[in-house]
Amino acid sequence: MSATCGFFFFSFTLLFSFFSFLIFVTRMKPWCNCDICKSYLTVAWATKFANLCDWYAHLLRKSPSGTIHVHVLGNTITSNPDNVEYILKTNFQNYPKGKPFSAILGDLLGQGIFNVDGDSWRFQRKMASLELGSVAIRSYAMDLVNEEIHARLIPLAASTARGEFNANRVLDLQDILRRFSFDNICKFSFGLDPGCLLPTLPVSDIAVAFDLASKLSAERAMASSPFIWKAKRLFRTGSEKKLKEAIKVVHDVADNMIKQRREMGFNSHRDLLSRFMGCVDDDAYLRDIVVSFLLAGRDTIASGLTGFFWLLSRSPEVEARIREEVGRVVGPGLEFPTFEQIRHMHYLNAAVHESMRLFPPIQFDSKFATEDDVLPDGTFVRKGSRVTYHPYAMGRMENIWGPDCLQFRPERWLRDGVFVPPCPFKYPVFQAGLRVCLGKDLALMEMKSVVISLVRRFDIRVVEPDLDLRFAPGLTASVRGGLPVRVSERK
Repeated sequence: MSATCGFFFFSFTLLFSFFSFLIFVTRMKPWCNCDICKSYLTVAWATKFANLCDWYAHLLRKSPSGTIHVHVLGNTITSNPDNVEYILKTNFQNYPKGKPFSAILGDLLGQGIFNVDGDSWRFQRKMASLELGSVAIRSYAMDLVNEEIHARLIPLAASTARGEFNANRVLDLQDILRRFSFDNICKFSFGLDPGCLLPTLPVSDIAVAFDLASKLSAERAMASSPFIWKAKRLFRTGSEKKLKEAIKVVHDVADNMIKQRREMGFNSHRDLLSRFMGCVDDDAYLRDIVVSFLLAGRDTIASGLTGFFWLLSRSPEVEARIREEVGRVVGPGLEFPTFEQIRHMHYLNAAVHESMRLFPPIQFDSKFATEDDVLPDGTFVRKGSRVTYHPYAMGRMENIWGPDCLQFRPERWLRDGVFVPPCPFKYPVFQAGLRVCLGKDLALMEMKSVVISLVRRFDIRVVEPDLDLRFAPGLTASVRGGLPVRVSERK
């Protein structure tokens, strides 16, 4: 038996090494000697840029068309708004998510809305559009957000400001915001409260598993070739073994919630799971749909707010104007603003949009061409190749936002004091066209509710404001090392 096991282990090691070497040689593509490919392969870009996305932004600024090619990745990357409109709207049918993307997230999201194309996508989008657009679901979402703010977020910030939570009054704001948004999205999606933001900041099994599953799924996309992670998945080794275990935890929780809700009856519940149960009988399909909403509603909100408070900490004049507007619209007597009052806070709306222009939660998004094509700027796209539009880089383009594009200036969104919505193809933070984010209004409402509550009561200052943000690899923008802030209560 031991001899047989040894033989299989040796054979696997030899084959894995051989395939890895072939992949390495293929990826090196010695016939591609362009500067971009050499810099990518040798990681030479890291000597000048803190983040890969900053290097891409630099290359796209230098490109006359706003488009570049990374040949070793088979990827066309663009910051050209005309190309973005063409990909997301004009020739939408030629640029689906594609099988390579679906394979990367398939184990975690299955047939969920963010991982499918065609009829399945259209069905889920229609169903989600009806639910997320209803007054009842918006009211329910706002109640959940306000409850989490009142019962957990504000008390935690107050105890930090008094030195009870931390003697130095320092808090990792990114971690707190991730806990806050995970509590909310679990309640909203499943009717489940993981209690991540309870005073003791407990470790939640489902939150840890979800984080790990998201991280390892993203790492699949960074592999030099899909053969590497697929081989590891086949033999259940390394990161793929951990991914499988993490996904099992997430799926088990979701399956148990679905089973309990079927037994209890779902007509009296207001969460998304209960509302979707009326039109979806397949429990595995239902699980994939709801887990997709967990992914969309957790990290994106936390990421957007992390970037916002980093910018606000460096912009006291913006903070003062937000406070003035909140005081004027809400008044001193009302603890939580209404949905209608939030809609009338034009400067706050501008500040939130401006922060996501510079720090979009999703820094780039890719599609795969089904047929040969030519983009509006003349770029040829080969069938089966990857095409990426880059919101992070687009927010740093002078030809789109002017010479002050690197400045945090909410006023650029206002005309006579009124917020003017952006062109979605110049600002594809929520995607655009047929795949535009259905949860956009709910996400903005949640972000603005958090900002209002914290800014009214506290001064929040980044501990090291002069340090630029460095991002960790992932499906959403996540700051390496968190965002340590010092919290003090306003008089």
